[in-house]
Amino acid sequence: MTREAIVELFERRMHASNEHDVETLGELYANDAVVESPLGGTHQGREAIISVFAAFFGALTDARVTQDALIIDGDNVVQVVTLSATDTGGLMGMAPTGRPAQLPIVLVCRVENGLFVHERRIYDFTGMLVQIGVLKAKPA
Repeated sequence: MTREAIVELFERRMHASNEHDVETLGELYANDAVVESPLGGTHQGREAIISVFAAFFGALTDARVTQDALIIDGDNVVQVVTLSATDTGGLMGMAPTGRPAQLPIVLVCRVENGLFVHERRIYDFTGMLVQIGVLKAKPA
């Protein structure tokens, strides 16, 4: 893929994420794509990835992402984003807290033929749970 095509793919994903358009998001992943995430482990296949996005947006109904950096090295891409969201739908079956969170996320991706084929999501899930009030932080 050209650099321009990769940038456009990531722009389409950002737009679909901020619109909570899970169908469009799913179309950006290969049929056998793999997503690794601290929330839920490893998911393989477009349908599984769509279900993860749907659950995520169901819990964080006002979720928005902004891009902080996009680093492209051939078909390997690292995207750094900041997620801003409020726990309005209840994360992982827990009762919603109504509390906001801001979470830096690093996405390590491989793209082929205009699609995401592998994605590893790196973020502080425990820190997010503290921000939304599910866990209590111990004072230092």
